Amino acid sequence: MKALISAVLSIALAGLCMPAPASEAHGPHDRAEAVRIIGDLRKVVADNGVERLEAVRIGGIDQWVSIRGSDRRNPVLLMLHGGPGWVAMPTSWYFQRGWEEYFTVVQWDQRGAGKTYVDNDPAAVAPTMTRGRMVADAEEMVAWLRTEFGKEKIFVLGHSWGSYLGLELAQRRPEWLHAYIGIGQVTDAPESERRGWAWALRQAQHDGNAQAVAELEALAPYAQGNGPVPLDSLFKQRKWLNYYGGMVHNRRGGDAEAAAMKLSPEYSDLDVTGMWKGNDFSMQHLLADVLTLDMTTVREVDVPLFLFLGRHDHNVSSALAAEWFETVEAPRKQLVWFEQSAHEVMIEEPGKTLVTLVQEVRPIAERAGDVHPDAM
Repeated sequence: MKALISAVLSIALAGLCMPAPASEAHGPHDRAEAVRIIGDLRKVVADNGVERLEAVRIGGIDQWVSIRGSDRRNPVLLMLHGGPGWVAMPTSWYFQRGWEEYFTVVQWDQRGAGKTYVDNDPAAVAPTMTRGRMVADAEEMVAWLRTEFGKEKIFVLGHSWGSYLGLELAQRRPEWLHAYIGIGQVTDAPESERRGWAWALRQAQHDGNAQAVAELEALAPYAQGNGPVPLDSLFKQRKWLNYYGGMVHNRRGGDAEAAAMKLSPEYSDLDVTGMWKGNDFSMQHLLADVLTLDMTTVREVDVPLFLFLGRHDHNVSSALAAEWFETVEAPRKQLVWFEQSAHEVMIEEPGKTLVTLVQEVRPIAERAGDVHPDAM
């Protein structure tokens, strides 16, 4: 009997150590298979969960949203992506899953971006690509979410360009918001550009990178005054700023994030192709104007204010945002530094982002009675 048991155990252990057949060991074999794997892994299966991907009529056109959460009674959190045109929906599969246990999270592809760009005629949309229209779209989206989920207030989180929209919402519709959270907060855009250029030049000089030094010095004087920065000059500045980790800390640019977008379960092959066209479209119509913004004139907001700032963010200067934060008044305000991040805080430090949202932000909704006792 002992011999039989020993033989059985030997076979079982050998099975545990055997490599998988070649057909199982290699894969996924294509984008479609990878997307299916990710989609199945993150499927919302909670009893009271919500998982929606749909177009909503906002500002006279169909605009796409992803709405996900483990309990529809949780507070709603709308994320306003950056760019303009740098959509967050296709990377949300990576950074957002934990959020969905504590919030109903809404990713929105704005006018001229992502799935919304693909779903509309660019020629018809182009005349509407203005800051005023984008702010109005954001107001409409918040109003729709409040009605759709029966919420008096929601949270709004703005990233980069989206932080401009979010701050405008906080000023215009404070009664609609539990709080405003800014990541990569836009403050004095021309000064941010100047500081970013000077930082990139210092890195290049220290590195002995003659090509970078020559290209950056050729831009001088860069971003003088408050006028628009020519896009070709901007792209040259960003080329070296990103190269030295000013966008993603200790990485040479956002290639990893861009690649991750191709794995989005929300995006078809057509959407992935259109996403990059939409990014270019949005930048051509909005970016020059965005770079003239000076939000340091905002001295008061009537909602709780949170800033999540990457210590190494030179794409949109976190140092400038911290300086502005000291001057602004709010019912409550909190600045959280992310010491291992640059501009893509939620991707670079997803754990700390989640913990901060749960421990510092969500309790505001709990105190307001916007969290069902069973979902606490």
